[in-house]
Amino acid sequence: MTVVEALKVKGSPSGIRAGTKVRGIRLVEGVDGHDIDCGIDGFGATRLKSGVVKRV
Repeated sequence: MTVVEALKVKGSPSGIRAGTKVRGIRLVEGVDGHDIDCGIDGFGATRLKSGVVKRV
């Protein structure tokens, strides 16, 4: 899966760019709509909303 749009991340100077690959995807009980638990290379573990990723 990849990130569809650039995301600002609180506490990170760079954020996450559009087109970044998402790995280790787990669907979890959503907290404020963040229902995907995943890892991003060069960034680390994070939670994303399902609307900001797409299947490749």
